[in-house]
Order: sequence, then C-alpha cells, then structure tokens
Amino acid sequence: MTDSETAASGDDKDRWREAVLITIAATLIRLFIGILLSPYPDETYYWDWSRHMATGYFDHPPAIAYMIGAGEKLAAVFGGQASTLTIRFFPVLAGGAAALFAAMVARRLGGGQSARRAAMLFAVMPIAASGLILATPDAPLLAAGAATLYFLVRALQSPRGSSQSLMWWIAAGVFLGFAFTSKFTSILYPVTLLVAMMIHPKLRERFLEPGPYVACIVATIVFIPVLQWNSAHDWISFRFQMGHGLGPPRGSFLKRELDLFGGQLALVSPILFVITAMVVWKTLKKAQNELYFMLAVMAMGCFGFFVLSATRRSVEANWPALSYVPAIILVSLWMPKADHWLRRGMGLAGLMSVMIYTQGIATILPIPARKDPVARAAGWNVFANRVSDIRDELSAGGAETYIGSDRYQDVSELAFQLSDRPTTFCTCITGRKNQYELWPGFAATAKTGDNLVLALDDTSQSPVTTTKLAAHFTTVTRGEILPLLRGRDTVSVHRVWRLTGYRGGWPKRD
Repeated sequence: MTDSETAASGDDKDRWREAVLITIAATLIRLFIGILLSPYPDETYYWDWSRHMATGYFDHPPAIAYMIGAGEKLAAVFGGQASTLTIRFFPVLAGGAAALFAAMVARRLGGGQSARRAAMLFAVMPIAASGLILATPDAPLLAAGAATLYFLVRALQSPRGSSQSLMWWIAAGVFLGFAFTSKFTSILYPVTLLVAMMIHPKLRERFLEPGPYVACIVATIVFIPVLQWNSAHDWISFRFQMGHGLGPPRGSFLKRELDLFGGQLALVSPILFVITAMVVWKTLKKAQNELYFMLAVMAMGCFGFFVLSATRRSVEANWPALSYVPAIILVSLWMPKADHWLRRGMGLAGLMSVMIYTQGIATILPIPARKDPVARAAGWNVFANRVSDIRDELSAGGAETYIGSDRYQDVSELAFQLSDRPTTFCTCITGRKNQYELWPGFAATAKTGDNLVLALDDTSQSPVTTTKLAAHFTTVTRGEILPLLRGRDTVSVHRVWRLTGYRGGWPKRD
C-alpha cells in the first residue's frame, strides 16, 4: 500500500468514526429531549398495547408494543415503573440504529465522507431529529428498513450465486421481516426492489440466483405470527389500513396533495427536500450504477405511493418516512462541487429541529396551543389528577367506579397519567374504530350498580355518547369543564360526565 493509499484509508476511518460519534450524540440528544417531553396520545396508545402483548393490533403490527414493553421490563429490573423514559428508550435507540445502518450503506458506496454526511442528515432532518424521539411504529420501521438496505447492498456486491451472497440475502430477509412486523407500508421496499431488478440489466441477473427468493421466504416466516393474528381477527389490520390510505376520496384533492408536500417541507426542510428530489431524479435518469439506481427507485417508488394515496385520502406528513432512508444515502453520495448547498440545507434543517425541541419544552413560537401539534402532549397530568379525584368521590359511595372517554387517544392518556395506571375504557360510540374495541369493554367488565366517569369534548348540548348511554345508567350528570392547558393557553376543553348506577347493556356505535 502506497503512502497516499494509507493516508486515504486513514482518512476514511476517521470520517467513519465521526459518523459513529455523530449518530451516538444525536441519539443521546433525542433521548434527553424525550425524557423532558410528556408522552403524546399516540404513544400512550401504543403503551397500552404493551400491557396486552399480542402478535398483532388493530392499527399496526406489534413491534412498537414490544419495544415499549421491553422498556417497561428493563425499568422493572431496577425497581422502576412505566415512565416517559421507558416508553421512548428502545424506540430512540432504534432511531440511532437506523442512522447507523444508513451510514454503513453510504460508507460501502462512497467511503467515510459519505457515511459522515448520511449521519449528519439523520441527525438534523426534523423527520428524524424530532420524529425519532417519539415511540411510534416509524422507529422500528426505519431501523429494520435501513438494516435491510445494508444487507441488500452487501448481497448485491457479492458474486452472484455465491454462498456469501446467499448469507447476505438471508440477513436482508430477516430484517425485512422485522420491517413487516413494524408497519405494513414496509411492503413498499420489496415491491420497489422488484421494479428496480426488472428494469436494470445488472440487477435483472440476480433473478438467476436463489438469494432473492430465499429472502422473501425468510421475511414471510418472520411475519407469520402477524398473519396468524390477523387471520384470527378477520384481517382487521389489513382492512383498516387499506381503507385508511386508499379508501373512498374525502375532501379536496388539491388540498390533500398540498398538505402532503407542505408536510415534507416542514419535516425535511425546503432545501433538503429539493436536493433530495433532484438527486433521486438524476440518479434515475443516469441509471449507470445499479446500486444507486436501486436506491433511487426505492426512494421514488415509496414516496410516489403516498402521492397516489393523497389523491384519495389525507396523508400524514410522517408516512413517507421510509422513502427518505435510501434518499438520504443517495444525497450523502452527492458530488462535492454542490456541497455548499448541502451544508446550507443541513444548517436550516438543524435550526428547524432545534426550534421544534425548544417549542416542545419552552414554547418560543407564538402558535396558539389549539393549532400547535407539539402541544398535544401538554396538560394531561393535571387533567388526569382531577378526573381521579372525581372517581374517588363517586367510589366513596361503595360502587366500583371506572374511567373512560370516547376517543382512544384520551383513553390511553388517562390510563398512563393516572397514578394507579388502571384499565380505562373507550365507549367507542363515535370516532374511528380502534384497538380498544377488541378488548373487553365496560359492559363486559362492570357489574350492575357500578359507575363510569367520562371525559368528553365539551359541547353546548349533550354529546351523542352520553345521550345513547343514558338508558344504561340510573343517572347521567353533566359535570365540570376541565381544560387541557399548556401554561395558560388552552389546548382543548373537556367536560367530565358522571354516569352512576349501571343497568347493563351497551349502545351500538354510529
């Protein structure tokens, strides 16, 4: 090895160490911020899943429940109980793993400098910097997806048909199976990979080796428990997600598409979104390097699916997150002559992430709490304490008193924030269907004469829920108003209803 080659090798290792350190630092920052922020309603919903371990749930596969449950068990070893830290600990680590695997792919394709860029992009992009603080299915999805890409690249860099290639294909299949158990949209990876392999001549040759087929079999085997659960529950998860993303059109087509792209500008940053789109498009047009082309097809295909979905239903800003893993890798391989734009984009993205962190902790932006998505976690502790006091007042009469609401988010927040962590009930008379309807409800648990404290959105008239429940209780009393507050600003307003003397039966949902 010549002196120049030795120096280049040393520089590559230095850049890789920097990539690892950046990833570790970003993960620790996310963990620290995650400890400071109260859990959001969707997170407490998944936490409630972890108290009822299963191989499937109404909304998603079980990976996020397993991660939260693992955090609970780890806390129990040290004598602790459920907390914001236990909910977010393993999901935050999974986010760090996603960044590390993406950097590993970038290093194999472009060296240590590219790995460092990939680590930086994952560290500063709001979709990762803030999104991967939260305990949602995106955390295990991105970790498993990035690992799948790494092992896939290793397989495609190995001689076709070799035992080494087969080993990497099997590893890719295992992690693809893990992605399947995280979120159903992970199916977009093998679908878009198939498209890339059919189009590119060098990738097409891989159909002649057993690796791709073995990987599909392995992924399916890992996914079998989820399939079995759904089979036993009338395929409810698949039916819900198909209707959720591709059901009959609602609202304005133009508004849905503008909301989708506006969300991407906010979660990626305007500069990085344009850079990402441009790099993916140029890579598709050149199609010289088959691995670059594969990543571009996967990025474009995954994102394109959600553009298509938005023609029918609203698409949440985080749903296309899986498309950004291959896209970030491609951007990290970008030509150095355009590096100044990349630095500007990362700077803006980092600033946006810091502002999101600060808004969650200290409220620096003059956004009304009702319209600020960051505020949705605020005020639940005080709110739950007051609901608990009302429960205790009713329980003093001797009857068992339960707590519930009509929205699954509110039900789960109450379950988590109440000091005794009771089983709370979703009346599920209005609102969208959810996991609580698959568990024993109030009617299956309560005895004649028991009471129910309901926290419902405040309206000028009796809500549909209490109107329908009136026939099943001796008295239904309109109680006090309880606001959810962020500081002095109101996030939302609920009213507490006291339903006493349960008579039996239960109304049907709308």
